[in-house]
Amino acid sequence: MTPLEAFELLDLRVGRVLRAEPNPKARKPAYKLWLDLGPLGLRQSSAQLTELYTPEALVGRLVVCAVNLGERNIAGFTSQVLVLGLPDQEGRVVLLSVEREVPLGGRVY
Repeated sequence: MTPLEAFELLDLRVGRVLRAEPNPKARKPAYKLWLDLGPLGLRQSSAQLTELYTPEALVGRLVVCAVNLGERNIAGFTSQVLVLGLPDQEGRVVLLSVEREVPLGGRVY
C-alpha cells in the first residue's frame, strides 16, 4: 500500500458542534459533543478539550473529524467520530479547524 492509499482509507469530514457538555464520568476531563455532519447526519464524539475550550466556545465551531474509525463507549457515552486536534507547547489539545465556512460533511482531501 502506498502512503496515498493509506491516507485515502481515512474518511475525514467537516462538522459543526451543535451541543457540548462535560462528561463527569470520564476518567480524564472530556466533553460530550453532538456534531452536524450535513448529509452524514448527526454524530457524537467524546473529546478531551477541557483545558482550552468551554462548552459555550465549542458550540457553532467547525471541526475536522474522522468518521470511519468505528464507535467506542467512553464513560457511558457512545463516541462515533474522532474530533482531530494537536498538542500545544504544554500538551493541551488545540482543535484542527477550517479557515472559512464550507458545506457540512465535506471531505478532507
